[in-house]
Amino acid sequence: MGLGLIVVCVLCVTALCSDGKKTYSIYETAQKIEADGYHSETHHVTTSDGYILEMHRIPYKNSAAEVSQDRPVVFLMHGLMSASVSFVGLGPENSFAYHLVDAGFDVWMGNARGNKNSRHHVTLDPDDVLQQYAFFDFSFEEIGIRDLPAMIDYALEYTKKDQLHYIGHSQGGTVYLVLSSMLPEYNKKIKSTHLLAGVGYMEYFPHQELSQIAALTDMIYGIALQNGVVELYPPNSTEMFPADLLPGRTSYRVADYCAGDVALRHYCELFGVRHLLKNVEEPTIYDQPGAALKQIAHYGQNIRDKIFRRFHYGSLDNLEIYGTNTPPPYDLGLITTHVTMHYSLADELLDERDVLAMVADMPNAIARKVARDSFEHGDYVIALDAKELVTDYIIAAINNDGVPPQTEATPALTPAPTPAPTPAPTAAPITATSPPPTTTTPSVAVVVDETTSEDNVLPTESNEVAPTLPDDITTPATGSAHTFNVITYTYLLLISLYVILK
Repeated sequence: MGLGLIVVCVLCVTALCSDGKKTYSIYETAQKIEADGYHSETHHVTTSDGYILEMHRIPYKNSAAEVSQDRPVVFLMHGLMSASVSFVGLGPENSFAYHLVDAGFDVWMGNARGNKNSRHHVTLDPDDVLQQYAFFDFSFEEIGIRDLPAMIDYALEYTKKDQLHYIGHSQGGTVYLVLSSMLPEYNKKIKSTHLLAGVGYMEYFPHQELSQIAALTDMIYGIALQNGVVELYPPNSTEMFPADLLPGRTSYRVADYCAGDVALRHYCELFGVRHLLKNVEEPTIYDQPGAALKQIAHYGQNIRDKIFRRFHYGSLDNLEIYGTNTPPPYDLGLITTHVTMHYSLADELLDERDVLAMVADMPNAIARKVARDSFEHGDYVIALDAKELVTDYIIAAINNDGVPPQTEATPALTPAPTPAPTPAPTAAPITATSPPPTTTTPSVAVVVDETTSEDNVLPTESNEVAPTLPDDITTPATGSAHTFNVITYTYLLLISLYVILK
């Protein structure tokens, strides 16, 4: 990797973090929903530790002549460095949330603490140079055990329902696994769960370069904290790179950066930026949702240590906090809700073996492989064919009282050394191919949807704390939104800086 790359990482983390200025959303999600022709409601709930969270509800389309009162409640949770706008970013024809509303569901979209919509607290000011340390002292665990309970309870009470259906993308899956394993009483409040590239186990984390960065980021995290960096990319950040970091350039917006710079155009193509931008309107204004650095550190620890467990504070602090020298792992065996793990082979942040291992550890779960081989981590919310490949399946499952189509019972988790396909009209349960002899990944049944689709989405153990880089970033544009995955953002940033500064 080299010292130069480490220095660049430090520069990037420091430069893209809060400068103490007030931050506001420059395009309100509720306004976008109304502009797209859907009824919008904004709700706020305060967590047990004082964070004020914003939720967006889409109960029906404005043109709906008649609305049933007995509609399933569906709760959507975004990924890391993202927000509720990610589910409505492709407009009324292609957005994930709108498809669910059109199917007759009462859709609620949550916002995690610290992002642009939930950047408030009853006593703490995230922009105060001292109070920001306390405000951003959270990882994805606090989102799972404090934010989700508050939002789920509010939605159920407001709609007078006993249960809802949960859909989480990326970190939205992580926090669900945390919630349902640490507070298992919430299994009774969730009728069914669909995790879209839900990140949990990381034993086989597929991206080697990011794994190397995770192993080397103790120093980066320490330097960042020493310099007052607790938040990554706050909502008022409108430049790809700060002007003082790259002097002599007049435009740092990602669209201009990728389209106009010949030296960097290759890297934008390589890491999937230019083709992703084609799915949204011209992104003239950027409004990053932001995240706490500790969230990223928690992922980095799990990537480095190859285990899905609680935050690692160091042996002495672990002993005081957890009663053990090492953080306890999250026990997925306590999750009893019916869970469908949607995954794809082109996902560079989630390996199939980790998905199957999670499914094997949950008593009522199945794995479902997306039919398009090129389907990537962020495609669940940005791909133009996501409805055909993913959303229609989820809609059918919810309409079937939460039971996935053609899956009357959870497939048996029986060892099988070789694949054993079982034909079905539209989906085929098959046994996952056995891993190499050196691995022990359990064999589980996988549902593979046979739906065909054109690729119409454009190419898209240590005692130290070690953060890594985010798994996705949503960039709302004027009237639109767009999700970047971690590979796109990290490597555009690192390689571009390397090319410029070398």
